[in-house]
Amino acid sequence: MLRCEILSVGTELLLGDILDTNAQYLSVQLASMGIAVHRRSTVGDNAERLSREVRQALSRSDLVLLTGGLGPTADDITKEVCAEVMGFSLVRDEKALEMLRAFILKKYKNVPQTNLKQADVPDGGTVFYNDHGTAPGVAMERDGKCVVLMPGPPNEMRPMFEEKVKPFLLQKTGGVIVSHTVRTMGIGESAMAEAVADLLQGSNPTVAPYAKQGEALLRVTAHAENDAQAQRLTAPVLREIQSRLHTYIYGVDVDSIQQAVVEALIAKKLHVATAESCTAGYISKRLTEIAGASAVFDCGVVCYANAVKQKLLGVREETLQAHGAVSEETALEMAAGVRALGNADIGVSVTGVAGPGGSENKPAGCAYIGIADKDGVRAVRFETGRDDREYNRYVTASKALHLVWQSIQKY
Repeated sequence: MLRCEILSVGTELLLGDILDTNAQYLSVQLASMGIAVHRRSTVGDNAERLSREVRQALSRSDLVLLTGGLGPTADDITKEVCAEVMGFSLVRDEKALEMLRAFILKKYKNVPQTNLKQADVPDGGTVFYNDHGTAPGVAMERDGKCVVLMPGPPNEMRPMFEEKVKPFLLQKTGGVIVSHTVRTMGIGESAMAEAVADLLQGSNPTVAPYAKQGEALLRVTAHAENDAQAQRLTAPVLREIQSRLHTYIYGVDVDSIQQAVVEALIAKKLHVATAESCTAGYISKRLTEIAGASAVFDCGVVCYANAVKQKLLGVREETLQAHGAVSEETALEMAAGVRALGNADIGVSVTGVAGPGGSENKPAGCAYIGIADKDGVRAVRFETGRDDREYNRYVTASKALHLVWQSIQKY
């Protein structure tokens, strides 16, 4: 198995001016390909330090992926430093130059001389032409070691990796890699891992647990000579996982709970409506991120004020006075009210305390989520256990979406 390191280049990353999403993206992609990432590092735009980092990475690993430092300015030195370390000379690439000029002239009248150096590539290396920017990516190989350079902007790096670098790397792994992701909610990462502990010991396919906000994932990855063989290796493992965790699984190879919800609604020709207080439209926002949501999402009501809850959703004044806005009773009436308002099959409501602060009985992260469907109306109390406003809003919305998904299964 290839040993790999990721090196992010840019002083702006060290200063915190830019969040390094490239390293996270590449780690996920490489893991799905069966390439083990042993280390991730960040270095500024300094030739001496960058050279030292690259040499050290090559002493430990077979493959080093670098992002950033391929721009036109004097401090963009990644290509020059790596060429020196690997013993390559740089030459002007006419195709890269032509693509660079065409890209710049779409927006500007002239091509700055400083940009021309971006068309210089290692003589004898592999060039990954950039369809989304001015800097091509490159790969340099020597003595069993490989260095791959890609642009820093994610909108350039990601398509370059997917379309060009990934196929290049797959040739080195021998055969193909197939990966499937099982998504769960309602169970923590530790409990999930315990339920499939024996499966985590396998070598081909491998099973690896991951935690995300409000959910836990299992990635099943197999390596084989061809796709059909790899699929045959993963199939029995996926069946076993589904047998053990079926109560918690909401999808396999789906990107998000909102995708699973919208696809399930479309498949069953159902409609949903939302009523939100503390999540302030987060459920509606996430539903409408998915293409096709307009066919199944009827309406969303954001109602912080009690008067709006009463006027639009029919929440009774007696309920609010007796139990308060943050209560099971209010969540029930909100869910029933928005279902009726939108003439929907499913109504979902959220009322709670996003934070900061709260009370002993209703701390930050406490919410009541109501569901109204063909079987009636019910509500659950949900607590995140954290005094983090944004986290609480996101995870509570995820829980509400999961309850909607469960409701859909009954139709």
